[in-house]
Amino acid sequence: MAAPIEFYFDFSSPFGYLASEKIDGIAARYGRETTWRPFLLGAVFKITGGVPPMHVPIKGDYYRRDFPRSARYHGVAYRQPDVFPINAVPASRAFYWLDSKDPARARDLARALLRAYYTENVDISTAESVIAVAAMTGLNAEELRAGLNEAAVKERTRIEVEKAIAKGAFGSPYIVVDGEPFWGADRLDQIDRWLATGGW
Repeated sequence: MAAPIEFYFDFSSPFGYLASEKIDGIAARYGRETTWRPFLLGAVFKITGGVPPMHVPIKGDYYRRDFPRSARYHGVAYRQPDVFPINAVPASRAFYWLDSKDPARARDLARALLRAYYTENVDISTAESVIAVAAMTGLNAEELRAGLNEAAVKERTRIEVEKAIAKGAFGSPYIVVDGEPFWGADRLDQIDRWLATGGW
């Protein structure tokens, strides 16, 4: 069986959100699975010297147009959050807490958190807001609250960020298909064709 498609994203990345709404469907068309791996762009920026694009003069103005335009192109609901960018550590820890028990539910939680942030303007930068969204998906709030503070969950999150960087993930989304990396939601069409043809 073919290896899973690796999907690296930051909860604070609008393009990561757009890809999250599409990647599983693309994979399924070719009988593939996906492995979701949130990571932290802040850790990447310490290495690359990058900064969030919204903080860059002129470039930020462009992205304010490009985010909603790209969402419309992909047919994905989008509302620019009032608080942006955000600290994605609580959401990432929640994902990895659940991923160790049930990867499928962890993906569902990630989708719920991304949709809450990018369509309902829910600031998911705090543990309590992450817990509130998780509870709406049926997860036990108290178990998650305890889990977010577990040393093992914090360590798993740190390790996964390091693994993503070692894999070459310098932006979000960063998608790897059979060793071939693709950066950006604007590469989804290329990923589709790559899977259809076996590459070029």
